[in-house]
Amino acid sequence: MCGVAGIFHLETAKPVDPERVRAMIDAMPHRGPDGAGVWTAQGVGFGHLRLSVIDLATGDQPMTTPDEKLVVTYNGEIYNFREIRQELEAAGHVFRTHSDTETILHGWRQWGPRCVEHFHGMFAFALYDEEAKTLFLARDRLGVKPLYYAEVSDGSLIFASELKGLLAHPLLRKRPSEQAVEDFLALGYVPDDACFVAGVKKLPAGHTLMTRRAMPLAEPRPYWDVAFEPKRRSAEAAEEELVAHMGEAVRSRLVSDVPLGAFLSGGVDSSAVVAMMAEASKSAVETCSIGFDEADHDETEYADAVAARFATNHRKRIVAADDFALIDTLVAAFDEPFADASALPTYRVCELARERVTVSLSGDGADEIFAGYRRHIFHAGEERARRWVPGMVRKPLFGTLGKAYPKLDWAPQYLRAKSTFTDLGKSGAEAYAASVGVTTPGQRHRLYSGSFVTALGGHRAEDRYVKAMENAPAADGLAAAQYADLKIWLPGDILTKVDRMSMAVSLEAREPLLDHRLVEFAATLPLKQRVRGGVGKWLMKKAMRRYLPEDILYRKKQGFVTPISAWFRGPLAGEADRIASSSALAETDWFRHAEIRRIVDAHKSGREEHGRLIWQLLMLDRSLRRVFGLGK
Repeated sequence: MCGVAGIFHLETAKPVDPERVRAMIDAMPHRGPDGAGVWTAQGVGFGHLRLSVIDLATGDQPMTTPDEKLVVTYNGEIYNFREIRQELEAAGHVFRTHSDTETILHGWRQWGPRCVEHFHGMFAFALYDEEAKTLFLARDRLGVKPLYYAEVSDGSLIFASELKGLLAHPLLRKRPSEQAVEDFLALGYVPDDACFVAGVKKLPAGHTLMTRRAMPLAEPRPYWDVAFEPKRRSAEAAEEELVAHMGEAVRSRLVSDVPLGAFLSGGVDSSAVVAMMAEASKSAVETCSIGFDEADHDETEYADAVAARFATNHRKRIVAADDFALIDTLVAAFDEPFADASALPTYRVCELARERVTVSLSGDGADEIFAGYRRHIFHAGEERARRWVPGMVRKPLFGTLGKAYPKLDWAPQYLRAKSTFTDLGKSGAEAYAASVGVTTPGQRHRLYSGSFVTALGGHRAEDRYVKAMENAPAADGLAAAQYADLKIWLPGDILTKVDRMSMAVSLEAREPLLDHRLVEFAATLPLKQRVRGGVGKWLMKKAMRRYLPEDILYRKKQGFVTPISAWFRGPLAGEADRIASSSALAETDWFRHAEIRRIVDAHKSGREEHGRLIWQLLMLDRSLRRVFGLGK
């Protein structure tokens, strides 16, 4: 796991100042504490930061071929590199190192741009071909590893693993994107098709970009996608196939020349990964978990039970309200505003893991591929109703009920029907797009100033979800929602969180449940093997019965949440008040500050629930200060 950066002159092969490349990697020292390197040639320069995991002695980068015609800077792990190496050696290639990095160089020489189709793993890399005068950028299929890029005024393309790497280049224009702010306030993160800094782009997951000098900058091209197409097989056969895929995915991620462990929350996903690690490991697995000082949010007893079951070397730590002091650490790690409050305990669990290991496996991805979120279960039920009731009847009927029914957030779940009625009055895509948001368009527009609404030019964050679902290669409405989650939510929120928090403490995180072959298998499951009887991840839970007890598999899903609402009414009430008078937010002229004051007061008094929104505004305020120097 590493950090990369580089400069490529698009028009003419002007000299590249190595100090500019060095400044870009120096901005990200946490991504590679074990070494750094800069390589330049006429018109191109690469930088690299190394966190040594495989081939500790000879895997330094940027790496060139002996003839220096090819050079690569690479972040990630290719888990099948030994098998690829054998294939390439049989074809006549001669290797000088034992690293997976060298596999990229020889893979390019053998297969060209299609080399990425051979790589199983997580990666973001840049490769320069001197003979062809081409720069090739690539990102792994699911978007585990990030890659930012931008054109700057001297005619060059710059790229880096993190936005802060680009911000270190003196020619990058720093102007906030209003559309990205709308996206952030709607979703809680800035998705991959947007960036907080206008003009900066992110290479999409499963895409490559190849550009040639003296040619216009090319658009990214996809090399992988997944279609949700059910395959006929019995539940028993599917269960055995699933266990085989999961076992192989975990085993392939145990390859390491440094200490390795796992995160263990006590939920189904991380427990399943630990179970399979224990089965494949000769020694006790190193595990760690985070708890909270509020009992309603603490799950450590379940993690303790799983650790005891598989005899792991387990450690845990409690997160308290005073961990709010981490906010500046979080803002520095993400660069763009990021409001998934589970980033705080994620940082702490990564910090705990790094005390003993350099690599840690996580359970991320299972909810997306097997339909484990509560919103998936609700959406599946709503889709059944949409099939039963014709649209010409359903839309006016449920639309009217949704408007008339009172909002009863305080009531038992079965009485909170307003959102269900409202959703049934919409198309499946519109309803699901609303369900993944953390604020509604109405809430946001009450916050926005008139000038900000004008600047948005009609842009609405939810539209990307609607478009993704309407165009999804999916056989049913739930599959369309899962496809959109894989393309938007997963890389934008979940994987961004894990990458930045693990890299902040120089820890490599690996996600076996996002092995692309496992994802492709999951996409063949019919609806009844994903959600059945109000239970999400139905097949996965059935398959894991051989490893895990019922109270782990079927207890109510809690997630890695943080009690921020209680904090803003208690020990952090002063921080909420400071948001209402934020100079950075005021300097943008984007918001109606009387509405921010009303939101803060209503939340602190307990009349309304706005903890998540206050957290969003707080993170936006700090990001504006850090990236653009506002409010100082």
